[in-house]
Amino acid sequence: MTVRVDDNDIERAMRILKKKIQNDGLFKRLKLKKNYEKPSEYRRRKKREALRRQRIAESKRTTRSRRY
Repeated sequence: MTVRVDDNDIERAMRILKKKIQNDGLFKRLKLKKNYEKPSEYRRRKKREALRRQRIAESKRTTRSRRY
């Protein structure tokens, strides 16, 4: 991952890099790998994430249908 630094504006380059890392999901992966996660906790977390994605998708569908 690379970020160009224009006009020696390191602050801006750092913000761009941080945003790229967050969008890539690197911070989340590092946080999860920091400690051991039991298989049961892993399954529970995956199930919660799937439910969250479903709720978000459902809310997007309902808001789109209300517009028309």
